[in-house]
Amino acid sequence: MAGVFEVEVDGVEHDHGHGPHDEASQIDLSQLSPEEKWRLEHARMHAKHKGHEAMHAEMVLILIVTLVIAQLVLVQWKQRHPKSYNLVTLFQMWVVPLYFTTKLHWWRFLVTWFIFSVVTAFITFRATRKPLDCTTPRLVYKWFLLLYKISYTTGIVGYAVVMFTLFGINLIFRIKPEDAMDFGVSLLFYGLYYGVLGRDFAEMCADFMASTVGFYSASGMPTKHLSDSICAVCGQPILVDVDEEGIMENTYRLSCNHVFHEFCIRGWCIVGKKQTCPYCKEKVDLKRMFSNPWERPHVMYGQLLDWLRYLVAWQPVIIGLVQGINYILGLE
Repeated sequence: MAGVFEVEVDGVEHDHGHGPHDEASQIDLSQLSPEEKWRLEHARMHAKHKGHEAMHAEMVLILIVTLVIAQLVLVQWKQRHPKSYNLVTLFQMWVVPLYFTTKLHWWRFLVTWFIFSVVTAFITFRATRKPLDCTTPRLVYKWFLLLYKISYTTGIVGYAVVMFTLFGINLIFRIKPEDAMDFGVSLLFYGLYYGVLGRDFAEMCADFMASTVGFYSASGMPTKHLSDSICAVCGQPILVDVDEEGIMENTYRLSCNHVFHEFCIRGWCIVGKKQTCPYCKEKVDLKRMFSNPWERPHVMYGQLLDWLRYLVAWQPVIIGLVQGINYILGLE
């Protein structure tokens, strides 16, 4: 349906279609290109907010003050009540993007979100059972390590596509810039979102399983004696010596001389963000653990996900709070 609008730019009015004006001043939206429509909307926005500089300054001040206060409150909450903070943050990480993607009809994300939720719910259910099945720890770490690698690869590919598009490499393959940029940003969003969400679920499962297995307690004192031939993470026997080359996986000895399956201790340190020995809680030297320098960026990527958690979980809430304050004060 064709639409006719009036805009005022530099003191000149153009018809909105609400009154009898000169036909030349009327703009038929159906005849405009996307770029011309964007310019028209931009002009309408400037005309609408012209002369409201004081109101805009007040809105910016409200935004800055709210951001500072919210940051202080979140920091104090995290320091004083970390369990409740992590639980609420995890819930918001899981629900907030679902609300916006449902509203925008992003069906591909909804399908991936549903698959992730079903599998993760099953894994979390297994991790919280008592007594803990002997195969559950390895199952949990395999799933979250797989999810971590997929999200890492997806994020890197998305970032590469965005950079290639900025440098115009997409034109070599005759791909439109907007299509290439949409594809890259989508991959980057998927990688970062599921990377953050997966790490939080992994930490929750790691804490619960470690307490259930009995080698770790909230007080920091081990509740079982660790045999030299038993892995403290999964509770399974260690069949490969530290100096031997395993077929499926190797055995790793930490600086505290406790021995673990390499796959288990990597999952404990990287996926579950546990930087200590599962048995004695001694600090783990990640540089010594990672002999391959190409694996070290994974740790940096994990830190990046921690920084993005605030943007994904709390930033929409803070922006919504700012909009509510502006609405109450009559600011637009």
